Amino acid sequence: MAWTQATWNAEGWRMDAACQDEDPMMFFPVGSTGPAVDVVEAAKAICAVCPVAQECLMFAVTTNQEYGVWGGLDEEERREVRRQWRRASRSVQRQAASA
Repeated sequence: MAWTQATWNAEGWRMDAACQDEDPMMFFPVGSTGPAVDVVEAAKAICAVCPVAQECLMFAVTTNQEYGVWGGLDEEERREVRRQWRRASRSVQRQAASA
């Protein structure tokens, strides 16, 4: 997947999001244990059938969304994606600089 700088809805993907009519609190639960675990799993289930989950995830990663479920990933999962993305970006930059 090519990661590009996203803007709030420049690509128009939000209009097709499966979560559009859902309670936003489902995607931004308080806490990460107990009942919040079930809420996060319910949010991820909606993301799993969303036609724009990739666009949502791209937006969240490129704009550093720290909280909530975006594109089917929670905060910790997105942090790992972001770390991998940054490592790959630095590697490409180093290769370009040495060429």
